[in-house]
Amino acid sequence: ASENGLIDKIEVLTFVDGETSVNWMIEAGAKVMNLLTKGSMNHLTHQLKKTAEQHFSEIAEVIALARSKDIQCNVYLEDWSNGMRNSPDYVFQFLDFLSTQPIKRVLLPDTLGVLTPRECYDFLSQIVQRYPNQHFDFHAHNDYDLSIANVMEGVRAGVHGLHLTVNGMGERAGNAPLASTIAVLKDFMPEVETSVVEASLYSVSKLVETFSGFRIPANKPVVGENVFTQTAGIHADGDNKNNLYFNDLMPERFGRERKYALGKTSGKANIEKNLQKLGIKLSQADLKRVTQRIIELGDRKEVVTQEDLPYIISDVIDTNIVEEKVEVINYVLTHSKNLRPSATLRVKVDGHIFEENAQGDGQYDAFMNALKKVYLKKEVLLPMLTDYAVRIPPGGNTDALCETIITWEHKGKEFKTRGLDSDQTVSAIKATQKMLNLI
Repeated sequence: ASENGLIDKIEVLTFVDGETSVNWMIEAGAKVMNLLTKGSMNHLTHQLKKTAEQHFSEIAEVIALARSKDIQCNVYLEDWSNGMRNSPDYVFQFLDFLSTQPIKRVLLPDTLGVLTPRECYDFLSQIVQRYPNQHFDFHAHNDYDLSIANVMEGVRAGVHGLHLTVNGMGERAGNAPLASTIAVLKDFMPEVETSVVEASLYSVSKLVETFSGFRIPANKPVVGENVFTQTAGIHADGDNKNNLYFNDLMPERFGRERKYALGKTSGKANIEKNLQKLGIKLSQADLKRVTQRIIELGDRKEVVTQEDLPYIISDVIDTNIVEEKVEVINYVLTHSKNLRPSATLRVKVDGHIFEENAQGDGQYDAFMNALKKVYLKKEVLLPMLTDYAVRIPPGGNTDALCETIITWEHKGKEFKTRGLDSDQTVSAIKATQKMLNLI
């Protein structure tokens, strides 16, 4: 951070612990501390077992030491929301004290996520009006799913900063999510300006999902997989007629695109939207038959993707829209204790037979390594696998069908293929063969 001129963006949570936190910051090279203090009489009495005067005196000593070491100070009032509910006199006594200290920002957290929007506005407006020269940040939690509403009321009350997290990550139910907040501010409070670039929100969200291991819910506003997907046929039909089901949350704002789901609620309009993207046009009779087949697949709870459409069309109307130029003819997969998994495969590409073998970190990895050898001979670079998801029906037995959905990236575009089999590796191979024919 220091080498890139961003050291002042790194804020370290510290404690009222004499020299300990300050010395750690000096050793690490950090320049901004967020000092955690007690924002309610309940926390002060039962956790610290100290008087307000003792707490304030110790805080002042830490701040004085930090400033002498050229460390900037902000102060967190932990459990501030319950403090305002149950011990407001203590909170205002604390804020009176802080107004005399050389600090930059006061951070007001709804630590347990218990405030209602009305309380947020009332408490924050009282404080902002009483201390007009102090910078106040609001830190919302989402325990009651009220974080965005509370953020809006905080902004309306006049707070100067917001604490937000990518994908709403945080303690328990998390904090107010960055993406939703930015969308709400832009559409409902346009007088509020931020430096956030909306088009970057989705890519940042996916990056954090990858590194954190926490999956984004499919229906999470702005960044969820399904939030710009119309599932009902009547909605797709309305989009064809003056965009009747559009709102201001246009996917293009966030670097995304609108999709039309294929499944048991699909109508002809959904199918037509997906066919348009593939450049396929069907007669009304054929379109009706394809629609019926997709509905049948949806009733069996099978996921149907846009990439599946040519296969479904080929099966339903007995045409050669999908030309199987690549076929995995045979393969042998081995897995032994204390030996690396291996795969030998025979594949037909454009009428030519290739046979290769390879090892890998797993049976499918070995299969892909062997496949890469085949395509290396053809001087073709295979798509990059970016996500691998496996689904098994709840309560299924050991022979239950396994659905593998693989996400690929090829020439800057992302697409998915699906395989279905009672063997997980075989279902992945089936999904991979679909990919080979799509490219």
